[in-house]
Amino acid sequence: MTDETNGEGTFEFVEKKVDEISISGETGKTDSLSSLSSSASPLTGSASLSTGSLLSSIAPPSALPSFVTSPSSQPPSSNISPQENLYPNLKKDEDFIERKANTEKEMNKQSQQQDKLHPPSTSSEQPIVNISLTDNEASDSGVLGAGLFSWVKETVANNSVLSKVAEKAKNSVNSMITTLDPQMREFIYSGGDVEIFVASDKDVKVSAIREAFQNVFGKATVTGVPVNVTTFAPQPVGFRAALTCAEERISLARQNPTLTPEATIVAVENFLLKIDGNKWYDLGVVLLNDPKNNVSLQTFTQMTPVPSQIVTLAEQATPENYPFKSSGLAVTIGNLMANNLQVSHNEWHNALTSVSRKDVILLAAKSLAGIYKNTINPV
Repeated sequence: MTDETNGEGTFEFVEKKVDEISISGETGKTDSLSSLSSSASPLTGSASLSTGSLLSSIAPPSALPSFVTSPSSQPPSSNISPQENLYPNLKKDEDFIERKANTEKEMNKQSQQQDKLHPPSTSSEQPIVNISLTDNEASDSGVLGAGLFSWVKETVANNSVLSKVAEKAKNSVNSMITTLDPQMREFIYSGGDVEIFVASDKDVKVSAIREAFQNVFGKATVTGVPVNVTTFAPQPVGFRAALTCAEERISLARQNPTLTPEATIVAVENFLLKIDGNKWYDLGVVLLNDPKNNVSLQTFTQMTPVPSQIVTLAEQATPENYPFKSSGLAVTIGNLMANNLQVSHNEWHNALTSVSRKDVILLAAKSLAGIYKNTINPV
């Protein structure tokens, strides 16, 4: 470019060979460059372009590509979008993303199916830890436990003080249980080497004999055998009649097929006793017979005073020709006293003296059991 002396600026383009510019594959653009020179001539004012200038062969600039296309601007006959022309790898990326999304969906579906088959444990569930001991550890713990218990057992057995404390604690617990439920006494203290049969099925007699022998021997099995005496008066009078009636009860009990000939049998028989003219008392004899050890023992209960008027009523109710009058009376004192005191047959002792008949028999039976224990197991 050179400046003229008249002050007007003109442009002069240095012509270069078209051969130095190579545009491969675009022959149509050469034609468009020729049109650019004709359209750009008004800009130069009075400047004139030579026919062989470079601009004569350069086409005008084409419109810039638009990256935002609308469906209406796309040609309906073409299936290739402008994005595919400008970014040939975009289609491949979209395919990869779609395959990845499909794979993740399939994995999620399989995970949900596995969760349904095997639901995961909640946080509240604690893992179960199995702790197994080796043979040596198990044997060591067993030996240690056995040694500890053996030591405790030997210590308690050899130490009289500890033995008494343990026995007292055991008796206290058993006493509490039997106090809350008296029927548990039969199950707690039953067993052992002592077996006693009572020649009666009345509970007041059987329970008293059972408690007495279990207290003395620790454990004893006591069973009642029903007996019906028909050869003696229902109300014996005097010691001889009472002892004879008790022996008869034992003899009838031995006829029971469930008893062995060597069974130990205890009989209880209440009778009337007259002392000092017109004073009457009710008491009972407790008789034990053990053929195996050749032991025969007897004790008597405490005496309970009986009003003479009641005895008179019993004598009046006994006929003169009563066949068993020699052994006693036809009416028992218990029935008359129960009718007079308005209580049951077995409660008249308690109603009259505040001491039950069971307690009266129990005290005498304890004495009998103690004597029997010392007889068969002498110190």
